[in-house]
Amino acid sequence: MKIGYLRVSTEEQRPDRQIDGLEPLCDKLYIETVSAISKKRPVFESVLAKLESGDSLVVWDLDRAFRSTVDAITHANQLRERNIDFVIVTLGVDTSTADGMLVYTVIAAFAEHERRRLSERTKEGLQAAKKRGQRLGRPPKMTDNQIISAMQKIETKQVNISEVAALYDVHPWTLTRAIKRFELVLPK
Repeated sequence: MKIGYLRVSTEEQRPDRQIDGLEPLCDKLYIETVSAISKKRPVFESVLAKLESGDSLVVWDLDRAFRSTVDAITHANQLRERNIDFVIVTLGVDTSTADGMLVYTVIAAFAEHERRRLSERTKEGLQAAKKRGQRLGRPPKMTDNQIISAMQKIETKQVNISEVAALYDVHPWTLTRAIKRFELVLPK
């Protein structure tokens, strides 16, 4: 049986490309939504446990299944010991052959290198943005004027925090945090 494993990192990401590529090749598909760096991948672990001798584990891209070169090689060896083929569709690699395993090992090393370089570039970009004074992260839900107005309403006891939060269409906890952050930057 050919078992396809697909992974996306976030709910916003779509597995369509992987589904389109694997559906015609596989008997069953298993989709997981979890970051590659996550320690737990329950769907992946379940798929590995279900595989039997003579089955094939099929993935679209190498990085959809493994986090590091060591992880990739270790799992490929474990699968081979269980007489389970491992196929990476986009690379045309089948680890059941000596040449396929060699190519797989080299590609796994390059994939890990690229992942680490991407992480380094991202951190460098964030540091450069901070140096230029750019605000990182999501934009604030409330403007300074809205926070001041909310603080005045709360101080004069016109309304409670939940009512003010509803007025600005934010969660009460969001309003409370915004006020605390705002109070930290107010001159005393």
